Amino acid sequence: MSSSDGRDPATPGPTAAPAEEAAPDATVSTLETFLPQSSPTQRAAAPPPAPTPALGGLRTARLMMVARNEAEILFAGDHAPRRARLDADVDHEVVQEAFETGDRVLVEPDEAGEPVIVGVVRARKPDTLKISARKVEIEGDEEVLFRSGRGAMRIREDGDVELVGSRISAASRGLFRLVGRMLRLN
Repeated sequence: MSSSDGRDPATPGPTAAPAEEAAPDATVSTLETFLPQSSPTQRAAAPPPAPTPALGGLRTARLMMVARNEAEILFAGDHAPRRARLDADVDHEVVQEAFETGDRVLVEPDEAGEPVIVGVVRARKPDTLKISARKVEIEGDEEVLFRSGRGAMRIREDGDVELVGSRISAASRGLFRLVGRMLRLN
């Protein structure tokens, strides 16, 4: 018996390539039609980073690092810290203390929209309050009271000074003088 093309059906003829051998070429050519055509230099170049948006309005931020006249700050919702300069009226030591205690800073934009630290926001009562200055004045119109536990010192507007404690010690490296019209010991 012969087939319509004149070959004998019992004689094996050329066979078609298996489907799996033809598939890789077909898959590659199919994928290439869906990929955008670009040169190798275009594929290697990464898109430029998005510019940091300008600051708008008054905001608070966390301090990440403090230098002499600037700091790194992180706004809520941002993923990367920004550099911010300290305003001329803001003392570096105040910002450094805020960094150490974890307090936030108050930030506003300058004319160019860049962040400027203008203050510190204290949101909780500190465990220790340290007052450090060249001169410290504490003034009360009627009275000043210092108290801790069972000890106290009260200074009244009329000049009365009262010192109360379970044990009171006084020492002097030089002259110790007690002056008064009358001294009463027990």
